[in-house]
Amino acid sequence: MTNPTPLHNRHRTVLPDWLALYYKNPIELTHGEGRHVWDADGNRYLDFFGGILTTMTAHALPEVTKAVSEQAGRIIHSSTLYLNRPMIELAERIAALSGIPDARVFFTTSGTEANDTALLLATTYRRSNQILAMRNSYHGRSFSTVSITGNRGWSPTSLSPLQTYYVHGSVRSRGPFAHLDDTAFTAAAVADLEDVLGQARGGVAALIAEPVQGVGGFTSPPDGLYGAFREVLDRHGILWISDEVQTGWGRTGEHFWGWQAHAQNGPPDILTFAKGIGNGMSIGGVVARAEVMNCLDSNSISTFGGSPVTMAAGVANLAYLLEHDLQGNARRVGGLLLERLRGIAATVPAVREVRGRGLMAGLELTRPGTDLADPDAAAAVLEAAREGGLLVGKGGGHDTSVLRIAPPLSLTVAEAEEGAEILEQALHGLE
Repeated sequence: MTNPTPLHNRHRTVLPDWLALYYKNPIELTHGEGRHVWDADGNRYLDFFGGILTTMTAHALPEVTKAVSEQAGRIIHSSTLYLNRPMIELAERIAALSGIPDARVFFTTSGTEANDTALLLATTYRRSNQILAMRNSYHGRSFSTVSITGNRGWSPTSLSPLQTYYVHGSVRSRGPFAHLDDTAFTAAAVADLEDVLGQARGGVAALIAEPVQGVGGFTSPPDGLYGAFREVLDRHGILWISDEVQTGWGRTGEHFWGWQAHAQNGPPDILTFAKGIGNGMSIGGVVARAEVMNCLDSNSISTFGGSPVTMAAGVANLAYLLEHDLQGNARRVGGLLLERLRGIAATVPAVREVRGRGLMAGLELTRPGTDLADPDAAAAVLEAAREGGLLVGKGGGHDTSVLRIAPPLSLTVAEAEEGAEILEQALHGLE
């Protein structure tokens, strides 16, 4: 490793040791355009991670930057104590798109805060601090969301304000049910849920689940599993929280929300969102039916949630997404990219599995011929891809051995092919 840059030294001096950086020689991104970004040395990269699935439409999207600039020229901040036209407009659009009847929307500044709010609502509504969560899950970095995170790499404390029970079913190709077909897998996961509920004391407040696990390595259950869970939850009066921080806004291509792959028994009671809706601006939020959202009996506001500037960005970004059918583009281009990645994987013994939907793909790396995770190989491919001009992410519940691919939803076929070629060369470098 070469000597750290002055900026890296300054980072290490004033920021926490646990604030992770990618790459042996961390890079400073200075600007972006479309699906590309540039670093401080002038190197150009194809961005296949989008600021952790946050740059949803494109870097420096003119429609969003114009909306931000115009709103900042009028008023930047007011808080939720005053009527806020951009916030109301965005809430109306999200409520209509959510699929939740009589929906109410509360805005936050992050996905962590959105999930924290969802837990507050569910535990208050149900008068219970018991939560069901999925194994291998990730829901944020606050004290409450860490306590329902089923991924040890992102859960720094066992202390918790909640009693959490972890349920099987979110990882299709690992664990005790992996050998079963989809129907039997779902039945086994439902039976596990019933068994877990038999261990709970009194009424459980809610199940929280990511339709496709993000940090967990883009794993997902068979379609319909959470719908099958819903039958059990409804019998017990338990709420369903769908964590759409990474799966929302059409990224999976097939659906606008991840929960729609499990919709046979209706929408979730609570939906959380963040990341892509702001295209880089700090927006998170919660959607819930009015009865649940209005259950709080004390005062509550948000100083920064629903900021006029971030809401203006969200309105413009969502309009662009819908007007340009980026969900359809995610389905078409993402399908081609997944096929290309599976073809590459067939020639690389270290790739255990290629999985995903739309523009949300994961490549799990293991020691060839085994199911043993290989985080060193994942780190090596991450580095080699950067050297080739491609930025990807990492994740996975098994020692961070999954490469995460999630470019802006406006990705072109040519850019998908370019990224696949760079990744192919990086993977073959393992041999």
